[in-house]
Amino acid sequence: MHIVRSLFIISCTLLIGCASTPKKAVEAAPVAAFDADSAYAFVAGQVAYGPRVPGTDAHQQCLLYIGSTLERLGAEVQIQTGEMIRYDGQMQHVANICAHLPADSAYADRPAILLTAHYDSRPWADQEEDYTQRTIPIPGANDGASGVGVLMEVARQWQNQPEHKRPIDIVLFDCEDMGTPAFYTGKQREHTWCLGAQLWAQTYNHAFPNQAAGKKAKYEYGILLDMVGDPNAMFPREYYSMQYAGKYVDKIWRTAEKLGFAHRFVNTRTYPITDDHYYVNAIAHIPCVDLIHYMPGSETGFAWWWHTQKDDMSNVNPNTLREVGMIVMTLINE
Repeated sequence: MHIVRSLFIISCTLLIGCASTPKKAVEAAPVAAFDADSAYAFVAGQVAYGPRVPGTDAHQQCLLYIGSTLERLGAEVQIQTGEMIRYDGQMQHVANICAHLPADSAYADRPAILLTAHYDSRPWADQEEDYTQRTIPIPGANDGASGVGVLMEVARQWQNQPEHKRPIDIVLFDCEDMGTPAFYTGKQREHTWCLGAQLWAQTYNHAFPNQAAGKKAKYEYGILLDMVGDPNAMFPREYYSMQYAGKYVDKIWRTAEKLGFAHRFVNTRTYPITDDHYYVNAIAHIPCVDLIHYMPGSETGFAWWWHTQKDDMSNVNPNTLREVGMIVMTLINE
C-alpha cells in the first residue's frame, strides 16, 4: 500500500468526525463466534513458509495451503491467473485466490459481501535503516498474513453455522506488495501496487466458479483487511473508503462501538491510501472499506515494522485478530 499526499488533502482529511454531535445510546451487538487462537495459527501457518514473494516456492506452497484449507472448510475455490506490468516494465504473473461461500438456497439471491486481503509479502525490506538489508524479503506477518488469517477463521466459523443467510466471497489478492521499491532509480510508472486487485477488478465477473458466463457477481459492499494484527493497531477512517463507501464505513464503525471496540476503530480520517480496495472501488465499482493499521504520527504513516524484517509474529496479537474477526462475523451474520 502507498499513501497519496497533497496540501489540499492534508487540510481536508485530518479531522475528527462528528465530534460535536451528541451520541445516542448504543445498543449491544450480538456476540459473534470467532476463535483468536485459530486465527493466529492461520497467520503463523503462512509465515512458516517464509517470505511469500511471487514466483518463489514459498509463495506457491502458501497458495496451495490457503486454497486447500478453504476448500476443506466448504468453500468453492478457484485460482484466477493473469499477467500484469510491474514497476520495472516486466510482466508479472498474478494468482488470486477466489473462494465462494454459498448461502442456503432460500437466500441464494441476496447480494454477497466481499471480504479481501493480500497473501503475498514484499520482496524488499526497503524501509530498513540499514541500506544493506533493504533488498532482503520481509516476513510479512502483519502486512499480508494477518488479514488472510482472520478471513480463514471467518470461513471456519461460517462452516460451523447452522444457517447461511447470505453468500460470502473471499478474494485473497496476489502481488499487492510488488509496488516500486524505495531504492529504484529507473523510470517511474503509475499503478505498480495492488496488481492482483487490478486484475480482479477488471475481470471480476468471471472470477468465481458459481457465476454464469457473463453474469456479474452482485455485492452489497466489500471489506479489505490489511495489517490487522498489531497489539496497538488503530483503524481510522481511510480517505478512499469514505469517498467511495462512506455509509459502510459508518456501518462498520457503529458495529465496532456496539462490540466495545471503539478504542481501536477511531474517527480520525487519513490520507488516501493506495491499497487493494481502491481498485475494487474505482474499477469494479464495488463499495469497499479498507481496515488498515495507520499511524498518523510516524514518518511513513504506518507502524515502525512496516516493510522491514521486523514484520514478524512477535508483532501479531491474537486479541487484535479477535476484535477484527468479531466485527466481520457480526456484519456477515446480520
